[in-house]
Amino acid sequence: MVKLNKIYTRTGDDGSTGLSDGTRTNKDCFRVKAYGEVDEANSAIGVARLYVDNIELDRSLARIQNDLFDLGADLSTPIMDGSSKALRVVQGQIDRLEQELDLLNANLAPLKTFVLPGGSEPAAYLHLARAITRRSEREIVAMMGEEEINPLALKYTNRLSDYLFVAARWCNAQGKTDVKWVPGKER
Repeated sequence: MVKLNKIYTRTGDDGSTGLSDGTRTNKDCFRVKAYGEVDEANSAIGVARLYVDNIELDRSLARIQNDLFDLGADLSTPIMDGSSKALRVVQGQIDRLEQELDLLNANLAPLKTFVLPGGSEPAAYLHLARAITRRSEREIVAMMGEEEINPLALKYTNRLSDYLFVAARWCNAQGKTDVKWVPGKER
């Protein structure tokens, strides 16, 4: 599928990049911004995994990282008639993410206020990944205003930000050590 013999090609020196279907586009177009943000979220999840000490959560995050490469491939491939061979996010990936989210959320302390990003190291990094995922979601929405995309790409991204929020709370002693927002505290 992918073969990289040489990392630099010099083809992007003019500010363009190649999409999955071989077409070229500017590096600042919505499509490239969208899958670039997905890549950044994936990298943040990789950092969070360095601090996660639960095997099941780490496995879930590893699956999500793989899904994010699928999502990047989906976003980098324009939708055209007859492009059914393109790698696309599918409903099963969203279903699995929702099931894993429900398992993490089952024993969390109920929320009575917003929480601040932080607490434990893994929670802080998962909150960072969540914020980046939200930014990627905004880029995907902007991209949708310009061209057709797989609607499941947006749905997966939206669900992922929910998952990362819940996973961060789970890493804070199932929400017991969340850092609570106190409105107006520092006035």
